[in-house]
Amino acid sequence: MAENETYMRRAIELARNGEGWTNPNPLVGAVIIKDGTIIGEGWHHKYGELHAEREALKDCRERGNDASGADIFVTLEPCCHFGKQPPCTQAIIEAGIKRVFVGSRDPNPLVHGKGNAFLRQNGVEVIEDFLRNECDALNPIFFHYITTKTPYVALKYAMTADGKIATKTGASKWITGESARAYVHELRNRYAAILCGIGTVLADNPMLNCRMKGGKNPLRVICDSKLRIPLDCQLVKTAKEIPTIVVCNDKADFAKRSSLEQAGLEVLCLPCGNAGKIDLSTIMRILGERKIDSVLIEGGGEINFSALSAGIVNKIYAFIAPKLFGGAAAKSPVTGEGIASVKKAFLFKLTKIRQFEDDLLIEYEK
Repeated sequence: MAENETYMRRAIELARNGEGWTNPNPLVGAVIIKDGTIIGEGWHHKYGELHAEREALKDCRERGNDASGADIFVTLEPCCHFGKQPPCTQAIIEAGIKRVFVGSRDPNPLVHGKGNAFLRQNGVEVIEDFLRNECDALNPIFFHYITTKTPYVALKYAMTADGKIATKTGASKWITGESARAYVHELRNRYAAILCGIGTVLADNPMLNCRMKGGKNPLRVICDSKLRIPLDCQLVKTAKEIPTIVVCNDKADFAKRSSLEQAGLEVLCLPCGNAGKIDLSTIMRILGERKIDSVLIEGGGEINFSALSAGIVNKIYAFIAPKLFGGAAAKSPVTGEGIASVKKAFLFKLTKIRQFEDDLLIEYEK
């Protein structure tokens, strides 16, 4: 049994190689074992390409190995329907694999329980829920998206030990050290889109790109109800290289909209309420319809409060640096109107604490 756990953990390790490239598909890894030896392994490399099981079987053939009578360890229930690729259950059966160890159950209605059942109906032994918790940890984004059709939303901020994201003058570079900032680019690679408000654009003139080696730039989404975004900012200058959406009030200046579109941005006009604010839930619904499965919010206190108030936040990445700024006017990660009662606090569960040199990363989930 210990050896079997080793094989599944190898499949989990392989699955992570697809981070940033499989959206809105899940991260999946597979390992084929025969006579106590790995004879093939693979992972889902990119959306639209071979699934992990077929990658592992291809690797098996390329090594000159025969998979008949072998076991396969796969982190997610094999698919049994035609999508971008043919069903993996059919490939497993045709290869003569006799036993399948499955980690996570696929919540996709097209697959859920049906993949495992189809394998059993064709004489394949299936061991379900093998290291399920570890396999489930690969795909919170996919599980949320496939069941709600809206993106999994994470809130990320960096603050000092006294809870400030900038000094009293607005200076914020840099709060955390290099290793923590490098990890942020891994997050940008993992999430399909990155969202911020116009306040962050005006204050920092950010690029919001991924500077990780081999990484993938997320779709950039800017909430800017009055279209105040400068035409000479970095986001506009790079819009033809990195897809960028500016979400504005449907009454925003038409000439400015035209200039932004000519620069390569998409201008998404939405009706705003009496407060003149853009409805973040509506944005998430639209992004979900476009197969954007995840959004990383890297904004200021106002948009963070709006996201929390809208109930769209699934995860929080809170970086804490061993610095103190002080100052009653210095900004905090969440501002906005705030809540009136402790009982109405936004509640999350602590899931992980990591250290990057002298900085801490605390992760919370709903």
